[in-house]
Amino acid sequence: MAASKSQGSNFTLFLIGATVLCGGIAYAAGATGKLLLLLGAGMLLVSAVGFARIKHLEGETPVLPSPEVMKWVGAGVTLLGWVVTIGGLRMVSGNGGRIFFALLGIGVSSFGILYVLPATFNKTAFWKKPAGSSARIGYGSLPGKSATEPHFTPGMGSVR
Repeated sequence: MAASKSQGSNFTLFLIGATVLCGGIAYAAGATGKLLLLLGAGMLLVSAVGFARIKHLEGETPVLPSPEVMKWVGAGVTLLGWVVTIGGLRMVSGNGGRIFFALLGIGVSSFGILYVLPATFNKTAFWKKPAGSSARIGYGSLPGKSATEPHFTPGMGSVR
């Protein structure tokens, strides 16, 4: 999802450019493939310039830097799943064995994507920061109350 119209336009251009580029790579032997290749690369370049032009409009990122090693471990585990899948195709000639290695590779990749990487980034998430040091603009340190309510003071009010 895009936060602004310019982000959405640049992202749409990026997706279309990537698709056209892939079509150009697939048919690179012919003249149409070369044309698609150049057109897709041009669209990707235009979208990259568009993203760079609106970069200054982004706000402060809510996520603090996380350990670099764990990011690489998560990416490595995810890549290992693909290595298992492709390696299984080379090692086994039967369909049952290939299905087994494909499912094993998908499982290893899913473990990296759904367990290792989120655990890495959740250690430094903005909601786990100490109270009073909000990393997000517009959010206060009191749960449920925004920073735009200056008249709110803790302890005043009744709870039923």
